[in-house]
Amino acid sequence: MPRESVSVEVAADCTAVFNLMHDYDRRLAWDTLLSKAVLLDGAAEAGLGVRSLCVGTWRGLFLPLETEYIRFEPGVAAAVSLTNQPLFFEAFAATIRHESLGGNRSRVTYIYFFRARPRLLAPLLEPVMNVLLKRETQKRLDALRHYLARM
Repeated sequence: MPRESVSVEVAADCTAVFNLMHDYDRRLAWDTLLSKAVLLDGAAEAGLGVRSLCVGTWRGLFLPLETEYIRFEPGVAAAVSLTNQPLFFEAFAATIRHESLGGNRSRVTYIYFFRARPRLLAPLLEPVMNVLLKRETQKRLDALRHYLARM
């Protein structure tokens, strides 16, 4: 199961970054990986146990990933786990950690794990998927950094 970690330093404190990242009304303003991001089941805001639907852009084959927040500590960390099985993903989970660097700066670290399907092709699919996912995750975090710099 591939595991990767991507980090970026931003010019904002942990709480502001955390709040922006989990504000689904503003998600598409900065998130380059998504074409749609909504909370499900009538949820008004993200939180522990809340489910979301995030749909990729054309680069992500418009894959719909439904996830559930399994950790939600404002300003510290959030984690989600996949609740559906979109094409090519048997499992997926991600954690976003926030670390204060002082002086209104912080580090955002995105850690993800996944398992490809079908299992028979996983040894071939996972290396390619991992390269693409890591590259898109870095672009996404760079876009977050640029968005925060303009605020």
